[in-house]
Amino acid sequence: MEYTLDAGDDGMKVREILRRRLSVSARLMRKLKNGGGVTRNGVFAKMNEKAEAGDRIALRFPEEASEFVPEPIPLRVLYEDRDLLILDKQAGLVVHPTKGHPAHTVANGVMRYMLDSGEAYKIRFINRLDMDTTGVLLIGKNAYSQEIFARQAAEGGVVKRYAAVVEGLVENDAGRIDLPVGKAAEDQVRREVRADGYPSVTRYRVLERFPGAGAGVAADAGSDASAGLAPGAGRGGGRSLLELELETGRTHQIRVHMAHVGHPVLGDSLYGRPAPLLIERQALHAGELIFSHPRTKEQMFAKAPLPPDMEALLARLRRVQGTVT
Repeated sequence: MEYTLDAGDDGMKVREILRRRLSVSARLMRKLKNGGGVTRNGVFAKMNEKAEAGDRIALRFPEEASEFVPEPIPLRVLYEDRDLLILDKQAGLVVHPTKGHPAHTVANGVMRYMLDSGEAYKIRFINRLDMDTTGVLLIGKNAYSQEIFARQAAEGGVVKRYAAVVEGLVENDAGRIDLPVGKAAEDQVRREVRADGYPSVTRYRVLERFPGAGAGVAADAGSDASAGLAPGAGRGGGRSLLELELETGRTHQIRVHMAHVGHPVLGDSLYGRPAPLLIERQALHAGELIFSHPRTKEQMFAKAPLPPDMEALLARLRRVQGTVT
């Protein structure tokens, strides 16, 4: 990255240029300093030396590389440049290796993709998606990209929109769920709404309502009971298609919030009940991510279309149950 000082920058220290003009954090500044990654007019610069108008400050990120085992996992690339890799994640993949899923993760697939592309960088997952949640997944190729995105998110500059089919007919056309979320127990994956949890806010908007859940789906797909659901499960019966927007990004936030208010995500086996005759996972999709590019500051619109299983689910609901908008 490079920055050329103008008259208003004359006399500023290199450290201040990095902090004020390039938004470099103290932590990343230390990495750059130790790695000799900052130059002034092509010469390695000290952080406390003063610069003049017209000087060119350049920084080179430390060379880093991940060490995941590369695997030939198909990736759907939505966008890529020297700072970012944006994927449309498929269902059934954990983002990175864990004790329960040591291999065949998105990280393993990205490692193979990176090597095949002749690149080397540390894979930084900027946002996270659950194993069976599909959609936009953002990866930073350097620490700067990750830090700038985190700062944007903390300042409310990132828009995260999801689509979900939930149980029951959501009564209000739009609303805001402001309930703290935390771990149900220290050794559990499950989260819950609890007074000592982290502040968590989810906005929702109803896109479609499908009223005749029990009888209609029974005729078309067997029955709700055989799918592991009580007929018309959820508050008010039926099902609803929602657009959800996250103001915060807690683990399982949408799934916890919707289950707590009586409308669990359809097919969610952790916070609701499975519905294998309708969909083999939770019907949740990260459809859109809006943010400013860390380097160019250009506004980015990353969009992932609804996956085939959710399209098929909606087609069945529309065909069998009818739609109320």
